[in-house]
Amino acid sequence: MNRAEKALDYHKKGYNCSQAVACAFCDKMGMEEVAVFKMMEGFGFGDSDSYGTCGAVAAMAAVMGMVKSSGNLEKPDSKGTTYAKVRELNAKFREMNKSTICRDLKGMDTGVVLRSCDGCIEDTAKILMEEFGE
Repeated sequence: MNRAEKALDYHKKGYNCSQAVACAFCDKMGMEEVAVFKMMEGFGFGDSDSYGTCGAVAAMAAVMGMVKSSGNLEKPDSKGTTYAKVRELNAKFREMNKSTICRDLKGMDTGVVLRSCDGCIEDTAKILMEEFGE
């Protein structure tokens, strides 16, 4: 089972979209699943209210932050590199789906669904898998 399939299984189990994606990459972040699950809980459903960034996209940013950050508390020196990578990955998602905003993706205002939650989970997991050479 690849990570995209694992993320979809998590979603079917009841994880929100953000938890599903991030938990599929716990090993890459060097974190325990329960910590990632708890940390990502508020990011599902577009930051919990459908107006924000898609939870799966937020998870993609969180994974990259954990992987790319130097963790240098005295002199935060890796933000630029992390931001650039997240912008790149968001652009890939946006190219595939036309938006990174939950409300737009679900078609809540237009009635036109751009991508299902499962589709967003699959897309972000695949983007991350590609980033990690999987």
